[in-house]
Amino acid sequence: MNDVVALVAHHGYLIIFLVVLAEALNLPIPAALALIAGGASAAAGHLSAFTIICLAMAAMLIGDTLMFILGRYMGWALLGFLCKVSTNPETCILRSAESFYKRGKATVVIAKFIPGVNAMTPPLAGSMKMRYEQFLWLDTAGALLYALAYTVVGYIFRDFVLTITRGFYAASHVLEIVLTLALAGYIGYRFWLYRKYRVYRVVPRVQVEELARKLQSEDSDKLLLVDVRSHGYYDSGASRIRGSVRIEPNNLNEEIKLLPKGKDIYVYCT
Repeated sequence: MNDVVALVAHHGYLIIFLVVLAEALNLPIPAALALIAGGASAAAGHLSAFTIICLAMAAMLIGDTLMFILGRYMGWALLGFLCKVSTNPETCILRSAESFYKRGKATVVIAKFIPGVNAMTPPLAGSMKMRYEQFLWLDTAGALLYALAYTVVGYIFRDFVLTITRGFYAASHVLEIVLTLALAGYIGYRFWLYRKYRVYRVVPRVQVEELARKLQSEDSDKLLLVDVRSHGYYDSGASRIRGSVRIEPNNLNEEIKLLPKGKDIYVYCT
């Protein structure tokens, strides 16, 4: 955190704008810490809290709009790319989408406070064909809440922020050792997760032509075709492949219990 505070102290508004923009573009940059440091600087009279909030909102809206547009034209391919660092990309997408579906459009407002979901919400909203005007209003509200919350925290707890900063400087060598060990442990943990779940990274697939032949064969009664499209691309009046059944992808534990036994099950999604 001391690095962020030092950058804000020397470069002020520009660094806050760039840091917040970088996080909005899904780079691993601590925008919240930059805003807290900016709030502390505002309390000391070096910066304007109003300007900080306005610049932070502008940066978030620019970044989120870009991700929204990319999501509109790249769809779930972009979401899959953003989830590549996950041990299970499909689960990453599904969990982010589930949060979006459960909370509806309000997710856009609160997403910035939820790690993981904040990165996925703008492209997910674009992918689901949300109107940009609606997204912009909701995202503006969310950006205002986010910028205001962390700037106010830094403003109110200015002395606490400065105390932490001095502590970081005084214990810089110890901190470097701790961070190095933590990073090594994290890398080891991710590698363990990768090995544990690598079997799930390869999803068995079948060509459309092959499945069509099976559905027309004498053993077609032993097959079950299941529609698991997500909410953004499915509604109650949507057309399905003839003979298929619909199950809810965000309620799999219960839906699976309703499927018949002794059949080969083929699913199709978005």
